[in-house]
Parts: sequence; C-alpha cells; structure tokens
Amino acid sequence: MLTIGIDLGGTKCLGLAVDADGRVAGEHRLPTPHAEPTILVDTVVEVVDALRVHGEVLAVGVGAPGLVDRGGVVRFAPNLSGIREWSLGPALEERLGLPIVLDNDATCAAWGESKAGAAVGKRDVVVVTLGTGIGGGILSDGRLLRGAHGFAGEIGHVVVDPHGPPCPCGKRGCWERFASGRGLGRLGRGAALAGRGRRMVELAGGDPEHVRGEEVTAAAAEGDAEATAVMTQFAWWLALGLANLANTFDPEMLVLGGGLVTAGELLLGPARAAFVDLVEAAEHRPPIEIVTARLGERAGAIGAALIARDGVA
Repeated sequence: MLTIGIDLGGTKCLGLAVDADGRVAGEHRLPTPHAEPTILVDTVVEVVDALRVHGEVLAVGVGAPGLVDRGGVVRFAPNLSGIREWSLGPALEERLGLPIVLDNDATCAAWGESKAGAAVGKRDVVVVTLGTGIGGGILSDGRLLRGAHGFAGEIGHVVVDPHGPPCPCGKRGCWERFASGRGLGRLGRGAALAGRGRRMVELAGGDPEHVRGEEVTAAAAEGDAEATAVMTQFAWWLALGLANLANTFDPEMLVLGGGLVTAGELLLGPARAAFVDLVEAAEHRPPIEIVTARLGERAGAIGAALIARDGVA
C-alpha cells in the first residue's frame, strides 16, 4: 500500500508516492497555478491521479502554506494569491474518494526530516524552510507542535522591524521580508541601486531592478566582495530569527531547508557566527546545531505522506 504526499507550494505542486518502508515509488509535479481554488484542486487531483499508477493508495497527505486548521481548511495563505478560508481537505476527499490529511507544508517538512532526514533521533527541533517566504515546523519532545488551532510555526511572520517593508500578510517588517529568497533579492537590489553591486547587475542583465537572490548568490560564489557583503548582511537577518527561535523553543537542532541553503557555507558560515552573538547566553547553553535539510525539496511531500500513514495529524 502507498501513501501519497503532496507539497503545494507557491511555484510547484510536488507529489510523491511512498511505500510502506518509506521509499519513494513515484514522483510527479506540476506548476502551481495562480488562480481560483477550484483550479488548484484540479492540479492536486491531477498529481495524485498520475501517482496512483504505482499501486493501491491508502491515504493522501497534503502540505499547504499558511494557516491550516485541524478541519482541513486553509484559512490564510499570503504566498498563494487570493486563498482565504479554503476547504481544501474536504474538496479533495470528495474528488479523490480517499482519506485526506491536510497540514502546514513546513510542519510536514519537519516530520519528514525527523523521520528520514537530518533530524533523525532528535526530539526537539525547529525546521526553517527558506524559499519565497519562510515557514516553520516545530518538533517538541518528539511530537509536532501545532498549537490550539493548528497555526503554530508561522515563524516567517514574526515582526523583526515594525517599520520595515510591507509583507503579503498585511503587516510590515516580517522576518521573511529580510531572510527569505525575496529578502535576499531586496537586499541585493538595494546594494545595486546604491552602486555597490556591479557583478550582481551584470548577472541580472544589466538592470539593478532585476537583481534577485540568485544573482547575489552567484556573484558571492565567484568571490565578489560586494555580493559577499550583501550575503553577510542577509545572514545576520537569518541569524536574528534563528536566535529568537532558539530563545523561545530551546531546540537541540535548527534544520534549514528550501532553495536558499544551496548557497552552503556562503550563507551558513556567517549565519552561524552571527547566531552565537545574538542568542541569549551562548556561553552558558549547550551548542545548538545549525544544519541543512537532507531531504531537499522532497521534505514536505515525504513528511506529508508519512503524516498520512502514521496518523499523527
């Protein structure tokens, strides 16, 4: 018997068929349409149907961004345009005729990493997904922490600068405005517009307004000093949020996932250094490991499949 895990992100809908031993038996993905909820449901159904050829399906787990309640409703998803009060779980059950377990995408990633990735054997872990925005999944004493309504882990929307840039959630200065992929691009464009990013601008086709996180990372990897300075500034903002999480949850490990971690030590080195300065009483607490996720972009889908199988929702 298989369980299917779906990671419904801002840019892609990734589905995996996972067997009883936790092995991936099949994969299918489609772009996430920026349209009305019915079209998003159609996309998830198409991915699930494509994976059913790999064997009998026991259940489907779906990881969705934003505030996902315990009844299968996506209450608010700032990085999925127009999604509010969306009964995704019931809609999928009706269409697919299968048990559906819906959870937050980063919570799914945390379960995946704890069962099959970087956090195997750890009981107190915070997983931070660094992509278009920032998501969080929290493992406390070996159990997923969801909160009273299922909304725990919205760490990207902790305000770190009340006078900072506006966020799609409606607030200003959220952590993800500074430490996500969009945040890195914003810092890079600011440096470029101030005349401090020649190589980044070259990689962006000559227009400072087109500098994204990818150009900052690529220029820094070449050894460009201006891009490296932007990356160090970005790492400080990342470390600030990680220190706040450490002060709040006292984890033994912080696991960083998402596309940004491909920058490797260009990001992790300065982030770890800044973290020691920012966390409370670093000299009086055991070291907290800051590591990269092992499951890569599959973490959320694998975790969703395992949540559906394990019945921990």
